[in-house]
Amino acid sequence: MTQADWPYRYDLLLRLRLIEIVALWEGRLTTKHLCDYFGIRRQQASKDIKKYLEEIAPENLMYDSSQKGYLPTTYFKPVLTQGTAEEYLHLLERNNDLNLHFERLDLGFGHCHQIPLPNRAIGAEILRPIIKACHNNLRLEVDYRSINDPKPDGRVIAPHSLVFAANRWHVRAYCEKNQAYRDFVLTRFFNTPELEESKSTFTEQQDTSWNEMITVIIVADPRLTDEQKEVIECDYGMNNGTLEITIRASLIAYLLRSLNIEIHTINADPKAQQIVIQNLDAIKAWVFD
Repeated sequence: MTQADWPYRYDLLLRLRLIEIVALWEGRLTTKHLCDYFGIRRQQASKDIKKYLEEIAPENLMYDSSQKGYLPTTYFKPVLTQGTAEEYLHLLERNNDLNLHFERLDLGFGHCHQIPLPNRAIGAEILRPIIKACHNNLRLEVDYRSINDPKPDGRVIAPHSLVFAANRWHVRAYCEKNQAYRDFVLTRFFNTPELEESKSTFTEQQDTSWNEMITVIIVADPRLTDEQKEVIECDYGMNNGTLEITIRASLIAYLLRSLNIEIHTINADPKAQQIVIQNLDAIKAWVFD
């Protein structure tokens, strides 16, 4: 059945898709998910869930009174989605911007294109336990490898947040091996993470650099001419010659990478980088070792 055959409005179809994605990946769906994401009333959210159960996939969900939500059944099979991890991660990445689904829903936006990027595939067996650990503050035994330590390395982490930065997904977690909060690239986990029964004493609230918000002030390279600066200021939507971005301190390095700002060296050609950090002293602690 094609998208054109579905007897549902586009906005309703998006809500029905969210029901399926959240239930599959978080393992528990409530009306609050729909209310928060789409800004609808609880009564409308209940109607949407009822419609999904009656008209889309009657055997996919069951209500669990002890958990006060709908849980996926053992017969769960995606109907409106592909059941891929990317669908759930895109919900987090885009938040209320659902333009990503236009191509999948075949709405005819042929004039919109995206640059093809490497598919950093994340296995469901990797993502599911990480999501569960984030929601329930559980410790997680994982196998991880990095550029600095490419050999398999077992460790116990306590994840609290998923982060999309520098064109890849990370999980922010307390690492018991390093005794510090670190970022772990999801595609560098291997083997299935094992959930520990005990909760971690290290939570998101204790992650100092995660909770500290820093304002990064960006300006056009002062070596440019006034006319060139005006072009750059227009490009970046600057106000009075500056662009202020408030971000978690632990994510500043990712922001600079996304903006192609290299603060360790000065390019001889001001047109190469075009923008610089005005308040460099305020962020040095977060980008220099």
